[in-house]
Amino acid sequence: MVDLTTRYMGLSLKNPIIIASSGLTGNVESIKKLEANGAGAVVLKSIFEEEIIMEYDHMMNKMDQFESDYEYFDYYDYKIKEENVSKYLQLIKDAKAAVSIPVIASINCVSSHEWTYFAKKIEEAGADAIELNAFILPSDPERSSAENEKVYFDIVNTIKKEVKIPVAMKMSYYFSNLAQMIKKLSETELKGIVLFNRFYSPDFDIEELKVISSHIFSTQSDQVMPLRWISIMAEKVSCDLAATTGIHKGEDVIKMLLAGAKAVQVASTIYQNGAEYIQTMLKEIEEWMERHNYLNIDQFRAKLSQAKNENGAHYERVQFMRYFGEKESTL
Repeated sequence: MVDLTTRYMGLSLKNPIIIASSGLTGNVESIKKLEANGAGAVVLKSIFEEEIIMEYDHMMNKMDQFESDYEYFDYYDYKIKEENVSKYLQLIKDAKAAVSIPVIASINCVSSHEWTYFAKKIEEAGADAIELNAFILPSDPERSSAENEKVYFDIVNTIKKEVKIPVAMKMSYYFSNLAQMIKKLSETELKGIVLFNRFYSPDFDIEELKVISSHIFSTQSDQVMPLRWISIMAEKVSCDLAATTGIHKGEDVIKMLLAGAKAVQVASTIYQNGAEYIQTMLKEIEEWMERHNYLNIDQFRAKLSQAKNENGAHYERVQFMRYFGEKESTL
């Protein structure tokens, strides 16, 4: 029998498949089903910084504009924050009581402001780790790349002052120097970096003339970004790397491990195929390992990374010129 165990952020996982933060991990019954079907760990559905701030602002706007009693402000500040956070803390406690796999809390954040006060409460509730899902789209032309990047480090530094449990950063690829950013983040107190998060993708309904959402689920073709960058950065960083986006089959998990990932996160394929599909993916990994005579994951992890490949240009070639130049035109 092959050994699928792995270690990610210092946590022991029975296999490298982690269920990503999503509606799949938003209630205990679903989490129990995911564990029963083989999930190695779960990242709980995120608590959003914006939700707390927007709800607070909405409540403040409803108050009488002439109200000057600061006790009202104190009350609503407590009520809104505590109610949102309390629900999340209860989810952590209930999940930890119901399953034996690692339970990772998720905070979807765009700043390092006062939301960080509940990081300590997340640790006290029993979460095994925290994943910071930094959703910062560099869309403001008045804001420099240095200012955008600073936010990430501010978030990490603020959180690490609050907690001792492992912290990971789930980041995007929107950086002017992505390799340097990944490396610098790995040299903070982060224990893991997850490549990459997926932004909401707008689309247009040309009949109704309105903005709609698109590409809710990832496709296998989306895996090219994490595959390339984990391959490039594996063994060049100071923390663990995890892959996410476009991982739909057992073979996709194998590719990410060959690139150098310690674990992978999946969601879309579970939405589309059900929790039972985790078993199929694990079976595909086991059968591949048996065919190639690997007894454990460490025997092949990062085997195809840039650091272990004599021709590193394969990972950095960005043009199709050579490929298309060799093909006869049929147009």
